[in-house]
Amino acid sequence: RVRRARGATRSAALFPTTTLFRATTALAASIATPAWAGKAHEHGAARIDIAVEPGRLVVSLESPLEGLLGFERAPRSAAEKRAVESMVATLKAADTLFRIDPAAQCSLGPVTLTSAPLKLGDAKATADDGHGDLDAEFEFACKSAPAFVEVGLFKAFPRLARLEVQTATAKGQRKQVLVRPALRVDLAR
Repeated sequence: RVRRARGATRSAALFPTTTLFRATTALAASIATPAWAGKAHEHGAARIDIAVEPGRLVVSLESPLEGLLGFERAPRSAAEKRAVESMVATLKAADTLFRIDPAAQCSLGPVTLTSAPLKLGDAKATADDGHGDLDAEFEFACKSAPAFVEVGLFKAFPRLARLEVQTATAKGQRKQVLVRPALRVDLAR
């Protein structure tokens, strides 16, 4: 299964009046290389997009459920249901999952989790092809632009081994890959 690319429509809904964000998102999409665009569903890997603009930081996560839970379908047993509950609680505590530069004085805002197999969010039910995913968005209100974000996904979800990261800030766009145990994404460049 091929992963969908994030579109400008979703970004426009998050930042309806922000020209900078729309421009950087459009530019990032236009320079996407084949290695990033249309990437296939891959176990042990996830994608993170980080957008920074005045007063706001948004982290978007796309991951196969296998990397977060060890299975990619609706939970069948009590143990699997507890694993889903634990994953949801961990993701909703995004202010501990993502350590943002303290100088930016960021506070957690809305967290949105979407997954058809887990019946989270407004995900549309799809044919069960055995490859369930989770999309998450974490919004933070910040007093100033953060210089970095430390990503705690490797510690929280041991099945994850690689994170493809794309950032959009006032200083431009950047792509990087974090491989366990790396966790820091510099935003000041």
